[in-house]
Amino acid sequence: MYAVIKTGGKQYRVSQGERLDVERLTGDGDGVVSFDPVLVVDGETVLAAPAQLDGARVTAKVVGDAKGPKIMGLTYKNKTNSTKRWGHRQHYTSIEITGITRGN
Repeated sequence: MYAVIKTGGKQYRVSQGERLDVERLTGDGDGVVSFDPVLVVDGETVLAAPAQLDGARVTAKVVGDAKGPKIMGLTYKNKTNSTKRWGHRQHYTSIEITGITRGN
């Protein structure tokens, strides 16, 4: 059985026991996270209508924090000797899916 959840502006297809990195979640470092609303649940039949997904929930355990790769950037303006270097490293939360419950 799998479900499609939405978190951090992205959609993920998850199944029980799967580990994935999502955008940083606020809250405790060690805890249980619940994703609601669920977009699709697939078991024997696909549930996708809002009335069918009422009460559907995906629970996950927070495993820890992670960091993405370092991204370096450079802006340069010609003839003014203007250079600016910048960097970014995205923070993620690692979660493990512990359960998928169907709706009605």
